[in-house]
Amino acid sequence: MAENRRNFVKNMAVMGLLAPASSFEWMNYTHQTGPTFDELESIKAANDDEFWKTIQQCFAQSDEFINLENGYFSPTPLPVLNAFVENNRMVNANSSFYMRRRKEDDRERVRQELAAFAGVDAEELALLRSTTDGLNVLIHGLPLKAGDEVVLSNQDYDSMVEALKQRAQREGIVLKTANLPLQPANDEEVVNAYQNAITSKTRLVLATHMIHLTGHLLPIKKICDMAHAKGVEVMVDGAHTFAHIDFKIPDLGCDYYAASLHKWLCNPLGTGILWVKKEHIEKVWPLFGETSRPKTDIRKFERFGTHNTAIHLSLSASIKFHTIIGSARKMEYLRSLKNYWVEQLTGVDGVSFNTPLQNERTGAIANFALKGYTPTQLAAALYDNYKVFTVGIETPAVNGVRVTPHLYTTRQHLEALVNAVKELAKK
Repeated sequence: MAENRRNFVKNMAVMGLLAPASSFEWMNYTHQTGPTFDELESIKAANDDEFWKTIQQCFAQSDEFINLENGYFSPTPLPVLNAFVENNRMVNANSSFYMRRRKEDDRERVRQELAAFAGVDAEELALLRSTTDGLNVLIHGLPLKAGDEVVLSNQDYDSMVEALKQRAQREGIVLKTANLPLQPANDEEVVNAYQNAITSKTRLVLATHMIHLTGHLLPIKKICDMAHAKGVEVMVDGAHTFAHIDFKIPDLGCDYYAASLHKWLCNPLGTGILWVKKEHIEKVWPLFGETSRPKTDIRKFERFGTHNTAIHLSLSASIKFHTIIGSARKMEYLRSLKNYWVEQLTGVDGVSFNTPLQNERTGAIANFALKGYTPTQLAAALYDNYKVFTVGIETPAVNGVRVTPHLYTTRQHLEALVNAVKELAKK
């Protein structure tokens, strides 16, 4: 078996999927520029194979391993990374003059671009650092009192759960948990999980648009409609759907929405948004102290100290890169990558899935388990023996390995995963 593994890795290297260990150093990588925006524009109507090959060339990824863990954050494509570098140079060259004289105008321009992209009013959109930033504004800023209930699920992001627990400990709000099915028979089964947790004391529902553990895409509009019929507001964790799934924020029917722009929009690390329906802005307290602005001004949520302005400036390039691909085209391609490996492992002895695999319930992310391995053991075996990087997830609700391909992922990368799992399944 060990000899088989060595031959497998050797064959991957021959195919160009893996490079010798000495070819990559963490702090000494080869600078690449990739296709320009003009070149991308000129090829966007090409056949799919030619188009996606060009898109793959926009990402400079390590050839030390096969990265199928893009759920943490998405790599920045080279045209956007180049824009980010230039923005950094510009801010550095102009220093305080830029920050005092030009920053706000540029920030408002980016706000307008993002608002148009998201389909919302710019006066409802705050530029922050992450989904966690945005949801913490809501969790700590909404006027809840002791005894008020907030419904969350057993599969929400741990940072949001911790934030709600802290407010419960400090102020006595009550948390109720909706237990979500891993393989729902229909949308109603998911909606009912939230509905069954709502009482006359419920004031707020936290609903995750796409579960980070499994890639399960929830029927958010139906959840919001049900909650609103009961007089309950809904805040949506959109970390994994913004620029991944083809939609506009108003399509969801929610009251509040937060997302990270360094995930599927592929902006550099440290950018996020918070959308608050206009009539709700006044009642939400900022997370950081702000009394100088009107209570109705969305910008009151942006007073979080000095930050890297170049990151937000780069959003123009990130939006352009996404738009050249197209939201629907991108979503379908990402789904096709997930389907490619899932279909080949379906029916393999010992393999099971923690993700509903219908297209309408997923995007790029899926989670699977292999009998005889804990998730941590399986992720370690995939990396140690085959240089396929994934993440093992072990929670009370989900136990499995999360696989997250990206735009630069090739069929050969996914074949490496499939072959590795099939070999491990035979042990």
